[in-house]
Amino acid sequence: MKIANTIQSIVGASLLVFACVFWSGIAAGDGKPTLCVGNYQSEADAVRQLARFKKAHSNLAEWKKREAKIRRQILTGSGLDPLPRKTPLNPVYGKKVEFNGYSAEPAGFEAVPGFFVYGTLYRPLGRKGPFPAVLCPHGHYRGPEGARQRPDQQHRCATLARMGAVVFSYDMIGFGDSAFLGWNHGHRQALTLQTWSSIRAIDFVQSLPSVDDGRIGVTGCSGGGTQTFLLTAVDARVTVSVPVVMVSAHFFGGCHCESGMPIHKTPSLETSNVEFAALAAPRPLKLISVGGDWTKNTPKVEYPYIRGIYSYFGKEGNVENSHFAKEQHGYEFSKRQAMYPFMVKHLGLDPSGVLDKSTGKFDESGNKLQKTVQMRVFSSREKMPAHALKPGSRVPLPR
Repeated sequence: MKIANTIQSIVGASLLVFACVFWSGIAAGDGKPTLCVGNYQSEADAVRQLARFKKAHSNLAEWKKREAKIRRQILTGSGLDPLPRKTPLNPVYGKKVEFNGYSAEPAGFEAVPGFFVYGTLYRPLGRKGPFPAVLCPHGHYRGPEGARQRPDQQHRCATLARMGAVVFSYDMIGFGDSAFLGWNHGHRQALTLQTWSSIRAIDFVQSLPSVDDGRIGVTGCSGGGTQTFLLTAVDARVTVSVPVVMVSAHFFGGCHCESGMPIHKTPSLETSNVEFAALAAPRPLKLISVGGDWTKNTPKVEYPYIRGIYSYFGKEGNVENSHFAKEQHGYEFSKRQAMYPFMVKHLGLDPSGVLDKSTGKFDESGNKLQKTVQMRVFSSREKMPAHALKPGSRVPLPR
Protein backbone atom coordinates (compact mmCIF):
# COMPACT_ATOMS: atom_id res chain seq x y z
CA MET A 1 0.00 0.00 0.00
CA LYS A 2 2.81 2.41 0.87
CA ILE A 3 4.49 1.67 -2.48
CA ALA A 4 1.20 2.26 -4.30
CA ASN A 5 0.70 5.57 -2.50
CA THR A 6 4.25 6.64 -3.35
CA ILE A 7 3.75 5.81 -7.03
CA GLN A 8 0.46 7.68 -6.98
CA SER A 9 2.16 10.73 -5.48
CA ILE A 10 4.88 10.67 -8.13
CA VAL A 11 2.35 10.30 -10.92
CA GLY A 12 0.22 13.08 -9.49
CA ALA A 13 3.22 15.40 -9.27
CA SER A 14 4.19 14.57 -12.84
CA LEU A 15 0.68 15.36 -14.03
CA LEU A 16 0.75 18.66 -12.20
CA VAL A 17 4.02 19.59 -13.90
CA PHE A 18 2.52 18.57 -17.23
CA ALA A 19 -0.51 20.77 -16.63
CA CYS A 20 1.66 23.74 -15.68
CA VAL A 21 3.83 23.34 -18.76
CA PHE A 22 0.80 22.87 -20.99
CA TRP A 23 -0.98 26.00 -19.83
CA SER A 24 2.25 28.01 -19.84
CA GLY A 25 2.69 27.00 -23.47
CA ILE A 26 -0.64 28.48 -24.52
CA ALA A 27 -0.30 31.73 -22.60
CA ALA A 28 -0.96 34.67 -24.84
CA GLY A 29 0.85 37.93 -25.20
CA ASP A 30 2.24 38.73 -21.79
CA GLY A 31 4.37 35.58 -21.41
CA LYS A 32 3.91 32.61 -19.15
CA PRO A 33 1.16 32.82 -16.54
CA THR A 34 1.92 32.59 -12.86
CA LEU A 35 0.40 29.44 -11.38
CA CYS A 36 -0.15 29.63 -7.63
CA VAL A 37 0.27 25.99 -6.62
CA GLY A 38 0.14 24.32 -3.22
CA ASN A 39 1.98 26.21 -0.47
CA TYR A 40 2.58 29.07 -2.86
CA GLN A 41 3.52 31.53 -0.13
CA SER A 42 4.27 31.65 3.58
CA GLU A 43 1.58 32.32 6.14
CA ALA A 44 3.10 35.76 6.80
CA ASP A 45 3.15 36.55 3.09
CA ALA A 46 -0.50 35.53 2.90
CA VAL A 47 -1.42 38.02 5.61
CA ARG A 48 0.45 40.77 3.77
CA GLN A 49 -1.26 39.77 0.51
CA LEU A 50 -4.71 40.12 2.06
CA ALA A 51 -3.69 43.55 3.37
CA ARG A 52 -2.80 44.53 -0.21
CA PHE A 53 -6.15 43.25 -1.45
CA LYS A 54 -7.94 45.26 1.23
CA LYS A 55 -6.50 48.49 -0.16
CA ALA A 56 -8.55 47.92 -3.32
CA HIS A 57 -11.92 48.17 -1.55
CA SER A 58 -13.46 49.90 1.44
CA ASN A 59 -17.14 49.87 0.50
CA LEU A 60 -19.70 47.88 -1.47
CA ALA A 61 -19.25 49.73 -4.76
CA GLU A 62 -15.48 49.18 -4.75
CA TRP A 63 -15.89 45.52 -3.81
CA LYS A 64 -18.44 44.95 -6.58
CA LYS A 65 -15.92 46.24 -9.14
CA ARG A 66 -13.23 43.90 -7.80
CA GLU A 67 -15.71 41.04 -7.55
CA ALA A 68 -16.53 41.32 -11.26
CA LYS A 69 -12.84 41.25 -12.17
CA ILE A 70 -12.20 38.19 -9.97
CA ARG A 71 -15.15 36.28 -11.41
CA ARG A 72 -14.05 37.09 -14.96
CA GLN A 73 -10.51 35.91 -14.20
CA ILE A 74 -11.79 32.58 -12.84
CA LEU A 75 -13.83 31.99 -15.99
CA THR A 76 -11.13 33.19 -18.38
CA GLY A 77 -8.31 31.35 -16.64
CA SER A 78 -10.26 28.10 -16.50
CA GLY A 79 -11.19 28.24 -20.18
CA LEU A 80 -14.87 29.03 -19.62
CA ASP A 81 -15.07 32.53 -21.06
CA PRO A 82 -17.34 32.74 -22.86
CA LEU A 83 -19.37 30.06 -21.15
CA PRO A 84 -20.01 27.03 -23.36
CA ARG A 85 -23.41 26.64 -24.93
CA LYS A 86 -25.70 24.44 -22.85
CA THR A 87 -26.62 21.24 -24.68
CA PRO A 88 -29.19 18.56 -23.76
CA LEU A 89 -28.33 16.75 -20.53
CA ASN A 90 -29.71 13.41 -21.71
CA PRO A 91 -29.92 12.03 -18.15
CA VAL A 92 -29.50 8.33 -17.46
CA TYR A 93 -30.59 6.47 -14.33
CA GLY A 94 -29.77 3.15 -12.73
CA LYS A 95 -31.67 1.06 -10.24
CA LYS A 96 -33.29 3.08 -7.46
CA VAL A 97 -33.11 1.65 -3.95
CA GLU A 98 -35.41 2.86 -1.18
CA PHE A 99 -34.32 3.14 2.43
CA ASN A 100 -35.89 4.62 5.56
CA GLY A 101 -36.84 8.15 4.56
CA TYR A 102 -34.85 8.45 1.35
CA SER A 103 -33.93 6.76 -1.92
CA ALA A 104 -30.64 6.47 -3.77
CA GLU A 105 -30.12 5.81 -7.46
CA PRO A 106 -27.20 5.98 -9.88
CA ALA A 107 -27.67 9.00 -12.15
CA GLY A 108 -25.63 10.67 -14.85
CA PHE A 109 -25.87 13.29 -17.56
CA GLU A 110 -23.87 14.75 -20.43
CA ALA A 111 -22.12 17.99 -19.45
CA VAL A 112 -21.26 18.33 -23.14
CA PRO A 113 -22.18 15.87 -25.89
CA GLY A 114 -20.44 12.55 -25.18
CA PHE A 115 -18.84 13.64 -21.87
CA PHE A 116 -20.70 12.15 -18.93
CA VAL A 117 -20.90 13.18 -15.30
CA TYR A 118 -21.59 10.21 -13.01
CA GLY A 119 -23.24 10.37 -9.61
CA THR A 120 -25.80 9.22 -7.10
CA LEU A 121 -29.13 10.99 -6.71
CA TYR A 122 -30.59 10.95 -3.21
CA ARG A 123 -34.24 11.94 -2.77
CA PRO A 124 -36.54 12.30 0.24
CA LEU A 125 -39.33 9.78 0.76
CA GLY A 126 -42.59 10.45 2.55
CA ARG A 127 -42.29 14.21 2.19
CA LYS A 128 -44.03 16.72 -0.02
CA GLY A 129 -41.98 19.02 -2.24
CA PRO A 130 -40.80 21.19 -3.75
CA PHE A 131 -37.43 20.40 -2.18
CA PRO A 132 -34.14 22.28 -2.01
CA ALA A 133 -31.20 20.63 -3.77
CA VAL A 134 -27.65 20.14 -2.51
CA LEU A 135 -24.66 19.31 -4.69
CA CYS A 136 -21.88 17.24 -3.12
CA PRO A 137 -18.56 17.21 -5.00
CA HIS A 138 -15.80 15.07 -3.45
CA GLY A 139 -12.11 15.52 -2.78
CA HIS A 140 -8.91 13.83 -3.93
CA TYR A 141 -9.32 10.51 -2.16
CA ARG A 142 -7.82 7.45 -3.83
CA GLY A 143 -8.66 4.77 -1.27
CA PRO A 144 -10.42 1.47 -1.95
CA GLU A 145 -13.87 2.94 -1.41
CA GLY A 146 -13.48 5.45 -4.20
CA ALA A 147 -14.77 9.00 -4.06
CA ARG A 148 -18.52 9.54 -3.80
CA GLN A 149 -18.61 5.96 -2.47
CA ARG A 150 -16.81 6.98 0.73
CA PRO A 151 -18.82 6.44 3.93
CA ASP A 152 -18.51 10.08 4.97
CA GLN A 153 -19.91 11.26 1.63
CA GLN A 154 -22.73 8.72 1.64
CA HIS A 155 -23.63 9.70 5.20
CA ARG A 156 -23.89 13.40 4.51
CA CYS A 157 -25.93 12.87 1.35
CA ALA A 158 -28.34 10.43 2.98
CA THR A 159 -28.78 12.60 6.07
CA LEU A 160 -29.54 15.70 3.98
CA ALA A 161 -32.05 13.68 1.94
CA ARG A 162 -33.72 12.41 5.10
CA MET A 163 -34.22 16.06 6.10
CA GLY A 164 -35.89 16.93 2.80
CA ALA A 165 -33.16 17.76 0.27
CA VAL A 166 -32.63 16.33 -3.17
CA VAL A 167 -28.89 15.59 -3.15
CA PHE A 168 -26.61 14.94 -6.11
CA SER A 169 -23.24 13.42 -5.25
CA TYR A 170 -20.99 13.31 -8.30
CA ASP A 171 -17.57 12.11 -9.43
CA MET A 172 -14.70 14.37 -10.39
CA ILE A 173 -12.91 13.45 -13.60
CA GLY A 174 -10.73 10.37 -13.10
CA PHE A 175 -12.46 9.33 -9.86
CA GLY A 176 -15.27 6.87 -9.12
CA ASP A 177 -17.18 5.86 -12.22
CA SER A 178 -15.12 8.26 -14.32
CA ALA A 179 -11.94 6.35 -13.43
CA PHE A 180 -13.74 3.00 -13.74
CA LEU A 181 -14.72 3.91 -17.30
CA GLY A 182 -11.21 4.94 -18.30
CA TRP A 183 -10.75 8.65 -17.55
CA ASN A 184 -7.64 9.97 -15.76
CA HIS A 185 -7.57 12.89 -13.35
CA GLY A 186 -4.47 14.11 -15.15
CA HIS A 187 -6.61 15.18 -18.10
CA ARG A 188 -5.40 18.59 -19.20
CA GLN A 189 -8.93 20.02 -19.12
CA ALA A 190 -9.65 18.84 -15.58
CA LEU A 191 -10.38 22.26 -14.05
CA THR A 192 -12.41 23.32 -17.08
CA LEU A 193 -14.46 20.14 -17.20
CA GLN A 194 -15.05 19.87 -13.46
CA THR A 195 -16.22 23.45 -13.11
CA TRP A 196 -18.48 23.18 -16.15
CA SER A 197 -19.80 19.84 -14.88
CA SER A 198 -20.73 21.50 -11.58
CA ILE A 199 -22.58 24.24 -13.43
CA ARG A 200 -24.43 21.59 -15.43
CA ALA A 201 -25.13 19.68 -12.20
CA ILE A 202 -27.25 22.65 -11.12
CA ASP A 203 -29.05 22.41 -14.46
CA PHE A 204 -29.58 18.71 -13.80
CA VAL A 205 -31.14 19.06 -10.35
CA GLN A 206 -33.21 22.02 -11.49
CA SER A 207 -34.60 19.86 -14.30
CA LEU A 208 -36.18 17.58 -11.68
CA PRO A 209 -39.84 18.50 -11.13
CA SER A 210 -39.58 18.26 -7.34
CA VAL A 211 -36.72 20.76 -6.92
CA ASP A 212 -37.14 24.37 -5.82
CA ASP A 213 -34.86 26.35 -8.16
CA GLY A 214 -34.42 29.07 -5.56
CA ARG A 215 -32.81 26.82 -2.93
CA ILE A 216 -29.55 25.32 -4.17
CA GLY A 217 -26.77 24.37 -1.76
CA VAL A 218 -23.30 22.99 -2.33
CA THR A 219 -20.80 21.47 0.06
CA GLY A 220 -17.57 19.55 -0.43
CA CYS A 221 -14.33 18.77 1.35
CA SER A 222 -10.73 19.34 0.23
CA GLY A 223 -10.74 19.33 -3.59
CA GLY A 224 -14.52 19.20 -3.29
CA GLY A 225 -14.22 22.32 -1.17
CA THR A 226 -12.41 23.98 -4.06
CA GLN A 227 -15.25 22.99 -6.38
CA THR A 228 -17.70 24.33 -3.81
CA PHE A 229 -16.27 27.84 -3.70
CA LEU A 230 -15.47 27.97 -7.43
CA LEU A 231 -19.01 27.01 -8.38
CA THR A 232 -20.45 29.48 -5.88
CA ALA A 233 -18.19 32.20 -7.26
CA VAL A 234 -19.26 31.79 -10.88
CA ASP A 235 -22.91 30.71 -10.58
CA ALA A 236 -25.39 32.95 -8.78
CA ARG A 237 -27.91 30.11 -8.57
CA VAL A 238 -26.03 28.70 -5.58
CA THR A 239 -27.85 30.04 -2.54
CA VAL A 240 -25.91 28.32 0.30
CA SER A 241 -22.23 27.32 0.27
CA VAL A 242 -20.21 25.24 2.76
CA PRO A 243 -16.59 24.66 1.65
CA VAL A 244 -14.83 22.35 4.09
CA VAL A 245 -11.11 22.43 5.05
CA MET A 246 -10.04 24.25 1.88
CA VAL A 247 -10.27 28.05 2.09
CA SER A 248 -6.72 29.17 2.85
CA ALA A 249 -4.76 32.36 2.26
CA HIS A 250 -1.39 30.63 1.86
CA PHE A 251 -2.34 27.28 0.29
CA PHE A 252 -3.80 27.39 -3.21
CA GLY A 253 -4.66 23.75 -3.86
CA GLY A 254 -2.07 21.17 -4.76
CA CYS A 255 -3.72 19.66 -7.83
CA HIS A 256 -3.78 20.90 -11.41
CA CYS A 257 -7.59 20.77 -11.24
CA GLU A 258 -7.37 23.56 -8.66
CA SER A 259 -4.30 25.58 -9.55
CA GLY A 260 -2.98 24.30 -12.89
CA MET A 261 -4.56 27.14 -14.84
CA PRO A 262 -4.08 30.93 -14.43
CA ILE A 263 -7.06 31.77 -12.24
CA HIS A 264 -5.25 33.32 -9.27
CA LYS A 265 -2.66 35.65 -10.72
CA THR A 266 -2.34 37.49 -14.01
CA PRO A 267 -0.59 40.73 -15.04
CA SER A 268 -3.87 42.57 -14.44
CA LEU A 269 -5.13 40.97 -11.21
CA GLU A 270 -3.76 39.15 -8.17
CA THR A 271 -6.27 37.28 -5.98
CA SER A 272 -6.58 34.10 -3.92
CA ASN A 273 -8.98 31.40 -2.75
CA VAL A 274 -10.01 33.66 0.11
CA GLU A 275 -11.50 36.15 -2.31
CA PHE A 276 -12.92 33.31 -4.42
CA ALA A 277 -14.84 32.18 -1.35
CA ALA A 278 -15.86 35.77 -0.61
CA LEU A 279 -17.66 35.95 -3.96
CA ALA A 280 -20.45 34.08 -2.18
CA ALA A 281 -21.41 37.32 -0.44
CA PRO A 282 -24.09 38.14 0.57
CA ARG A 283 -25.35 34.53 0.23
CA PRO A 284 -25.00 32.24 3.27
CA LEU A 285 -21.46 30.86 3.56
CA LYS A 286 -19.98 28.61 6.23
CA LEU A 287 -16.25 27.92 6.44
CA ILE A 288 -15.31 24.71 8.24
CA SER A 289 -11.65 24.59 9.24
CA VAL A 290 -9.21 22.55 11.33
CA GLY A 291 -5.94 22.99 13.15
CA GLY A 292 -4.30 20.09 11.33
CA ASP A 293 -4.06 21.47 7.78
CA TRP A 294 -3.73 24.70 5.79
CA THR A 295 -7.00 26.06 7.24
CA LYS A 296 -5.45 26.36 10.70
CA ASN A 297 -5.49 30.17 10.57
CA THR A 298 -9.07 30.57 9.34
CA PRO A 299 -10.53 32.12 12.55
CA LYS A 300 -7.94 34.92 12.59
CA VAL A 301 -6.97 35.38 8.91
CA GLU A 302 -9.40 34.14 6.26
CA TYR A 303 -12.68 34.45 8.14
CA PRO A 304 -12.20 38.08 9.27
CA TYR A 305 -11.33 39.15 5.71
CA ILE A 306 -14.44 37.47 4.29
CA ARG A 307 -16.62 38.75 7.12
CA GLY A 308 -15.43 42.26 6.28
CA ILE A 309 -16.77 41.84 2.75
CA TYR A 310 -20.10 40.62 4.11
CA SER A 311 -20.22 43.80 6.19
CA TYR A 312 -20.43 45.83 2.99
CA PHE A 313 -23.79 44.14 2.34
CA GLY A 314 -24.91 44.42 5.97
CA LYS A 315 -25.04 40.60 6.03
CA GLU A 316 -22.41 39.58 8.56
CA GLY A 317 -24.93 37.13 9.99
CA ASN A 318 -24.81 35.13 6.77
CA VAL A 319 -21.18 34.04 7.16
CA GLU A 320 -19.94 31.62 9.83
CA ASN A 321 -16.85 29.66 10.74
CA SER A 322 -16.68 26.41 12.72
CA HIS A 323 -13.09 25.64 13.66
CA PHE A 324 -11.83 22.33 15.04
CA ALA A 325 -8.39 23.16 16.39
CA LYS A 326 -7.43 19.59 17.28
CA GLU A 327 -8.75 17.86 14.15
CA GLN A 328 -7.25 16.91 10.81
CA HIS A 329 -8.18 17.30 7.15
CA GLY A 330 -11.45 15.58 6.24
CA TYR A 331 -15.25 15.65 6.40
CA GLU A 332 -15.70 13.50 9.48
CA PHE A 333 -18.75 13.31 11.75
CA SER A 334 -17.88 16.47 13.69
CA LYS A 335 -17.64 18.59 10.54
CA ARG A 336 -20.89 17.18 9.20
CA GLN A 337 -22.53 18.09 12.51
CA ALA A 338 -21.37 21.68 11.91
CA MET A 339 -22.74 21.71 8.36
CA TYR A 340 -26.20 20.22 8.96
CA PRO A 341 -27.72 23.04 11.06
CA PHE A 342 -26.45 25.65 8.58
CA MET A 343 -28.20 23.84 5.73
CA VAL A 344 -31.32 23.37 7.85
CA LYS A 345 -31.43 27.08 8.61
CA HIS A 346 -30.75 28.46 5.15
CA LEU A 347 -32.39 25.83 2.94
CA GLY A 348 -35.46 25.30 5.10
CA LEU A 349 -34.83 21.61 5.80
CA ASP A 350 -36.89 19.67 8.32
CA PRO A 351 -34.63 17.94 10.89
CA SER A 352 -37.45 16.10 12.67
CA GLY A 353 -36.63 12.43 12.95
CA VAL A 354 -32.92 13.15 12.40
CA LEU A 355 -31.99 15.72 15.04
CA ASP A 356 -31.70 14.28 18.54
CA LYS A 357 -32.85 17.22 20.65
CA SER A 358 -31.44 15.71 23.82
CA THR A 359 -27.88 15.70 22.45
CA GLY A 360 -28.11 18.31 19.68
CA LYS A 361 -26.62 15.78 17.28
CA PHE A 362 -27.93 14.77 13.88
CA ASP A 363 -28.44 11.01 13.93
CA GLU A 364 -26.84 9.23 10.95
CA SER A 365 -27.63 5.71 12.18
CA GLY A 366 -30.64 5.49 9.87
CA ASN A 367 -28.41 5.70 6.79
CA LYS A 368 -27.52 2.63 4.74
CA LEU A 369 -24.15 2.51 3.01
CA GLN A 370 -24.10 1.13 -0.52
CA LYS A 371 -21.34 -0.85 -2.18
CA THR A 372 -19.48 0.60 -5.15
CA VAL A 373 -20.98 -1.87 -7.61
CA GLN A 374 -24.49 -0.76 -6.58
CA MET A 375 -23.60 2.85 -7.36
CA ARG A 376 -22.38 2.40 -10.95
CA VAL A 377 -24.20 4.41 -13.61
CA PHE A 378 -22.83 2.11 -16.34
CA SER A 379 -21.59 -1.37 -15.49
CA SER A 380 -19.02 -1.24 -18.32
CA ARG A 381 -17.94 0.90 -21.26
CA GLU A 382 -19.86 -1.43 -23.53
CA LYS A 383 -23.07 -0.32 -21.82
CA MET A 384 -22.46 3.34 -22.66
CA PRO A 385 -24.03 5.15 -25.64
CA ALA A 386 -22.10 4.83 -28.89
CA HIS A 387 -21.39 8.57 -29.01
CA ALA A 388 -19.60 8.61 -25.61
CA LEU A 389 -16.20 10.25 -25.95
CA LYS A 390 -13.11 8.09 -25.76
CA PRO A 391 -11.40 8.35 -22.34
CA GLY A 392 -8.54 10.82 -22.38
CA SER A 393 -9.66 12.57 -25.54
CA ARG A 394 -9.91 16.33 -25.73
CA VAL A 395 -13.46 17.40 -24.89
CA PRO A 396 -14.77 20.06 -27.31
CA LEU A 397 -16.83 22.73 -25.57
CA PRO A 398 -19.90 23.88 -27.54
CA ARG A 399 -19.72 27.60 -28.27
